[in-house]
Amino acid sequence: MDTPLLQVNQLSVHFTNKHRTTKALSDLSFTVNKGETVAIVGESGSGKSVTSLSILQLLQSPPAVYESGEIWLQQNENATNLLTCSTAEIRKIRGKKIAMIFQEPMSSLNPLMRCGDQIMEAIQLHFKIDAQTAKEKTIALLEQVQLPTPLITFHKYPHQLSGGQKQRVMIAMAMSCEPELLICDEPTTALDVTVQKNILKLIKNLQTKNNMGVIFITHDLGVVAEIADKVVVLYKGKMVETNTVEQIFTQPIHAYTKALLACRPILYSKGEKLPVVSDFLKENNQSTIQATAQTHTSFIHSNQSKNNPILSVQHLKVFYRATKTILGKPTSFNKAVNDVSFDIFEGETVGLVGESGCGKSTLGRTIIGLTKPTEGKILYRGKNTLQLQKADRLQLRREMQIIFQDPYAALNPRITIGKAIEELLMVHNIISNPTQRKNKVIELLEKVGLLAEHYNRYPHEFSGGQRQRVVIARTLVLQPKFIICDESVSALDVSVQAQILNLLNDLKAEFGFTNIFISHDLSVVKYLCDRIIVMQKGKIEEMGIAEHVYQNPTSSYTQQLIDAIPKGIV
Repeated sequence: MDTPLLQVNQLSVHFTNKHRTTKALSDLSFTVNKGETVAIVGESGSGKSVTSLSILQLLQSPPAVYESGEIWLQQNENATNLLTCSTAEIRKIRGKKIAMIFQEPMSSLNPLMRCGDQIMEAIQLHFKIDAQTAKEKTIALLEQVQLPTPLITFHKYPHQLSGGQKQRVMIAMAMSCEPELLICDEPTTALDVTVQKNILKLIKNLQTKNNMGVIFITHDLGVVAEIADKVVVLYKGKMVETNTVEQIFTQPIHAYTKALLACRPILYSKGEKLPVVSDFLKENNQSTIQATAQTHTSFIHSNQSKNNPILSVQHLKVFYRATKTILGKPTSFNKAVNDVSFDIFEGETVGLVGESGCGKSTLGRTIIGLTKPTEGKILYRGKNTLQLQKADRLQLRREMQIIFQDPYAALNPRITIGKAIEELLMVHNIISNPTQRKNKVIELLEKVGLLAEHYNRYPHEFSGGQRQRVVIARTLVLQPKFIICDESVSALDVSVQAQILNLLNDLKAEFGFTNIFISHDLSVVKYLCDRIIVMQKGKIEEMGIAEHVYQNPTSSYTQQLIDAIPKGIV
């Protein structure tokens, strides 16, 4: 048998600070062969990212402490222990031998450099080629990952791109040096299903071409079934199960693995309560887990015709200048939102879906008042939100909230998450007593699956999924009447996603808020939403009752989105 490309032996890692020691990994062992894809799955905080960062020595030590273990990389006839490499040695390996696609592109890309220059920098560092050749290769890579107008994208800064587009820039950068091992840490989280399908195909083609090994970290079990050869299941830093992808999905052994498979929204009808991991770990028996149907009925079937809309969007346009003359006069525009009109009724949950760059996030930000429209009206409870007085705007800000797509960019890194949530209660003069404010915040943190001790932690101390739950808690603290969720569960693993979706359903039943749910995951939208609005290139492509749109789409574009959903485990 050939020597594995990568071999992790008995890896144990913990983190220390003045107050506590946190065990991150315990005796983890697995191998990756050339041409093999190993998927690492588990809940947020299970040790997936710690594993990947350890391979490239990207954990700061201290606070990270390697109790034991070795990570061997096979290079030609020699093997190198990556944990004992010097700084100079590991730099030669990063990018060239082992490349990594990070989970959060906004925090991984340099905001002061153009996207093209960042990719060129990696190419020129490892290949020693001239700038023109590096630029041509960079533009070719941007085309490969299906970024629109690659030459224009080359000259853009990260903040000028959508979340999905930033992720594709990261993928292009990782692939630029054709590495022997590619580590993918949630690489398709921010991507819509059609781009995800093409990116997975691109990774697979590069793998076949270069006989490349791949470590694929993801919470999307549909993707695991599509791309992986072998699966490693992590729970609280320990490997509880490993096997071929077929065995994991057809004959799981551990209760935790069974729980991950059962938590997927695509398996349940609208109104059913999703099972969560704790159900399985308590019972340790899958047959005892039953999804409990909720009694509330969809608003739109019974009351829509008798009510005025809570929100009415009328002929909304949001145009950005794409090109200009030497004097600054616009010559062409990027029509992010182009003559969009729809109504939303009180108590509804409306799903807004479409490919990255279709305008769905711009539409959400415009409705909430964070982006100024070029033309059109936005009426909330009959009032034009663009013409409100100061007092009315403050009340509107309290009633309408948004859960942002990128949790790291949405949180202030200099204040604790408890203070970040408490700040909203102070601004709106809701609770004056500091102790009561703190208790309210802790209660909400526990509702979204966090702990009271998290109150005093900073954003960088959380995993990606935990940060997303912090942002959700901050949004819910004001008990708003209208919430826009911009990819609010896209960064969460399936078990936490189930908790959040159950929470949104419970809170909606309790408080009766109205919801726009922006997502690229049609299976989640179908489960959660009453209606679906499909957008393409700034326009509404199709709109209707969620079940009808999903089962019988009238648009070929909608059918294309549905066909791109991974079907391997459905």
